[in-house]
Amino acid sequence: MNIAELFRELTFKATRSSGAGGQHVNKVSSKIELSFDIKNSIGLSSREKELLSKNLAHRLTKNHFLILFCDDTRSQHRNKELAIKRFIELIKLNLIRPKSRRPTKPTKNSIKKRVETKKKNSLKKALRKKPKI
Repeated sequence: MNIAELFRELTFKATRSSGAGGQHVNKVSSKIELSFDIKNSIGLSSREKELLSKNLAHRLTKNHFLILFCDDTRSQHRNKELAIKRFIELIKLNLIRPKSRRPTKPTKNSIKKRVETKKKNSLKKALRKKPKI
């Protein structure tokens, strides 16, 4: 993953934001919409693209665009910084491949304990029943 290349591929769009600001909100476009095309990215390898497409499938559009919004602050520049920060964290988090689970055999002692507890529970429940005459 080439972060510098990814920065060049980001596109930003500023729109009017809701929230704090009073009359200021109606005049200034402070909300930032960050969009990134995963499918046509040069900064990602094909393996990374597949991994991101799989892990972020619920967040992607039909055209494989990742879109993030940020309207946390009244400043457009601060919102842009926050959107970039969130984007990098999201990409890094979803590029981590989980460790594959190695199946292990239960120990003889754990099998023995399990069988003993099953027998105890069975006896306990059998004693609750009414005696047969």
